[in-house]
Amino acid sequence: MPWFAPSYNVAPQSVQPIVRLSRDTGTREFALMRWGLVPFWAMDAKFGYSTINARAEEVASKPAYREALKRRRCLVPADAFYEWQRLDAKTKQPYAIALKSGEPYAFAGLWEHWQPKEGEPLETFTVLTTDPNAVMERIHNRMPVILEPQDYARWLEPGDPAQPPVDLLRPYSAEKMEAWPVSERVGNVRNNDPELLGQQTAG
Repeated sequence: MPWFAPSYNVAPQSVQPIVRLSRDTGTREFALMRWGLVPFWAMDAKFGYSTINARAEEVASKPAYREALKRRRCLVPADAFYEWQRLDAKTKQPYAIALKSGEPYAFAGLWEHWQPKEGEPLETFTVLTTDPNAVMERIHNRMPVILEPQDYARWLEPGDPAQPPVDLLRPYSAEKMEAWPVSERVGNVRNNDPELLGQQTAG
C-alpha cells in the first residue's frame, strides 16, 4: 500500500488514493492518482481540469469515459464530502455529508493511464455522480455515487465490457446519510485540518 496522509479538504488535481484490481494479480490494490480524468487519447493533461466528476447517465456514451467504464473502474475511498448550498445570489453555505454510522465508504470511480509524448505517464481518476437523494436534494442537484460494500466486487471486476454494471450508478439510501453545515474555511484548499468537519450554524 502506498503511503498517504489523511486529507480533510481534497481538491481537484490533487493526488489521492483509489482502489482498483491489479493488472498482474487480479487482486485489489491501492494506487495514488490525480483527481481529474485524462483519457488515454487526450492531447494535453489539462483535459483533466473539466473531468473531476462524470455524470452517470453519460459515461457510457461520452468519449472521455466510455472506455474506462468498460475496463478501468475503481473505488474512491472517503468518509465525508462537501457540497455548497446556494442560499441566495451572493451566499452559499458549505455542508459536510457522511454516513450516519461514521464508517468510511467508496465512491464509484473510473481511472485512466495517459502517456505524454515526453515524460512520465500520468494516472488519473474521476468520481461518478447521480441524482440527489432526500438528504442531498435540498443542498445540491447532484451527488456522488456511493457504492454498497456488497457491490464493490461487481463494480471492480472486468465482466463483459459490453455490459458494464451501470445499474449500480444510483442515489445512495438517504436513511443512512446525514449532512451538517460547516465553516466556509473549506473554500480554501490550504485549510486542511479536522476542525473543517465541525458543525457550524447554517445561514
